[in-house]
Amino acid sequence: MLDLVLSDVTLTDGRTADLCIRDGTVVHAGSSLSSRETISCSGLLCLPGAVDLHVHMRGGSQSRKEDWRSGSEAALAGGVTLVVDQPNTVPPLVSPEAFTDRVEDARARSRCHFAINAGVAPGSDPAALWRSGAMAFGELFAAPSSYGEGIPAPDLARHLEESAALGALATIHAERVEPGEPEGLDAHDRMRTAWGEAEAIREVRARAGSGVRLHFCHVTTPEALAASAPASCEVTPHHLFLSREDFRDGDGCGRVNPPLRSRSIQQRLLRVWEQIPVIASDHAPHLAEEKRQPFPDAPSGMPGVETMMPLLVARVRAGEFSALSVAEKTSWNPSAVLGIPRAGPAPGERADLALYPLRPEPIRAEHLHSRCGWTPFEGREGIFPELVLLDGVVAFRRGEFLDATARWFPGRGYIPRGST
Repeated sequence: MLDLVLSDVTLTDGRTADLCIRDGTVVHAGSSLSSRETISCSGLLCLPGAVDLHVHMRGGSQSRKEDWRSGSEAALAGGVTLVVDQPNTVPPLVSPEAFTDRVEDARARSRCHFAINAGVAPGSDPAALWRSGAMAFGELFAAPSSYGEGIPAPDLARHLEESAALGALATIHAERVEPGEPEGLDAHDRMRTAWGEAEAIREVRARAGSGVRLHFCHVTTPEALAASAPASCEVTPHHLFLSREDFRDGDGCGRVNPPLRSRSIQQRLLRVWEQIPVIASDHAPHLAEEKRQPFPDAPSGMPGVETMMPLLVARVRAGEFSALSVAEKTSWNPSAVLGIPRAGPAPGERADLALYPLRPEPIRAEHLHSRCGWTPFEGREGIFPELVLLDGVVAFRRGEFLDATARWFPGRGYIPRGST
């Protein structure tokens, strides 16, 4: 007896099939078998649950901006079933105790699956963090950003050696930053140039050596994309779909690190869609009132975990992207980077699935779930999922969150407490 059948779903290749699910796994895709429950999904596009490699779920003293409950609800409502939280929290995750506290907070509050990266600092013990379950190290800041200090080059090289010795992935925020305080988006771009980003990536790769597993965060140009290879890298929806010309020069809502580039660069990045291995949101929520401060005082970062997939699926409906390419860049390739079993509609895959009605609607902040209260994509078209499954259990359906069990995905070095 099956647990669930999703009948008449549309697959990424355009075929229609019934998906049969048992014990959290897809066991059959084809004609329906006997099941305890059947949900009609006629006209719904089925995509694997997205794995967002780059989110900042805040919490603690930053809970006014976001916490695990609000951030994970935003993720689920946007078709993301697993998020990877970054360690530049307050306080940062540079000790096993802080890391374990973060895991327990997520266990208690998160509605979606999660993994958590560990940070590095003078005197920290990477091996202990690795044993505690860190999925990766970083994002390691080769340049400063909100709640993250730049790491001097010799220290970064040492941290990369330590990651290599553990067999751990190191994720890198690579930029070059000129001194000064920008007064607007143009100046912000000149202080953190596209050229400097690509050069910083090349420098990190040269220092890393051949034994380090690298992943470069939020690359913004085709040149930075090329400089990252053969390491993995990610592109964000805001760098893919927004440019600094979409904002007034002094609008702090457009401030993010690396900066939004010119429209011409943004369009060139969009044209190399097929070369992009991973799309990740870099969900970095700040309150609307913080972002509306004078530009020098506005923090860098944008919310995005709930709008990432809706923006992409709208492009699928418009014929600009294939559904298969979106599945690869948002779920299957990120799973490969992390070394976890992938989700999807094929037999044997995790039954983390999102089903989309292919009916676009304008994105409105008032309808989103992040606590920060705004979105840079206000008014743009998105297609939000009608149904989201975690391990074969319905976790979100037509705007309602249901009881489903979210899991922690520890890294490869995890040793449970009490084990020898």
